[in-house]
Amino acid sequence: MKVVLFCGGLGTRIREYSENVPKPMIPLGPQPIIRHLMQYYSDRGHNDFVLCLGYKANVIKDFFLQTRPQTFTDCVVSAGGQKVEMLGEAAEDWRVALIDTGIWRNIGQRLWAVRKHVENEPMFLANYSDGLSDLDLDDMIRRFKDSGKVACFLAVRPPLTYHLVDADESGNVREFRSSAASDIWINGGFFIFRPEIFDYMREGEELVLEPFSRLIADDQLLAYRYEGFWRSMDTLRDWQSLQDMVERGETPWLDRNGVAVRGDVKRAEAS
Repeated sequence: MKVVLFCGGLGTRIREYSENVPKPMIPLGPQPIIRHLMQYYSDRGHNDFVLCLGYKANVIKDFFLQTRPQTFTDCVVSAGGQKVEMLGEAAEDWRVALIDTGIWRNIGQRLWAVRKHVENEPMFLANYSDGLSDLDLDDMIRRFKDSGKVACFLAVRPPLTYHLVDADESGNVREFRSSAASDIWINGGFFIFRPEIFDYMREGEELVLEPFSRLIADDQLLAYRYEGFWRSMDTLRDWQSLQDMVERGETPWLDRNGVAVRGDVKRAEAS
């Protein structure tokens, strides 16, 4: 199944990094977050990617053009670099379409710009490219197929605790409570679509606003609720939290059945 990844945003909320590199290229351990996410999909059998580029598109293109199979595995180099012996697991044979969808476009416009790459697919996956999860993707796909609907998104609870305030116009507080006590679900940025999604879109519209409203009106939108691990990387604090996890060897998005599946995780555990 093809996977559309939205990689063109400015990343304004994590400006400390995104002034130099696009948000998907911000490193988590030895590799950028975009590769962590692609590995998540690849481990579940989805190796055909469509990257919607925009801000600093050349940086992402250069990464994939220059990455060699031995980049992310152990190897022995000899003969002045002319001979490379692979010691670890070879990188997967991914197909990656690098499509420049413009700098100032929103998510809906980026998806529309790559529609020809997915219009003949029975269904396809999509992702904001700034969040990681140990979501059971196979189950999400299965439930979406059974539903017969046009679109599905991951619904998660915010990982941080907020204090919700109920006050009148004069500032008198009627209630002050933790968000954990309320039933809050947010869009987790993992999507599944059928090609019919394009029938619900109009030029210039943001994906989850007007198109999703039309889907709801036709009862064609499914929310897949999940309360397991999910983290987005919106701010520098979010990045530090994920970076700390990688340094400790805690990467649930790369673990299946409790076993770490990538070499960089093993090195992190040994360090």
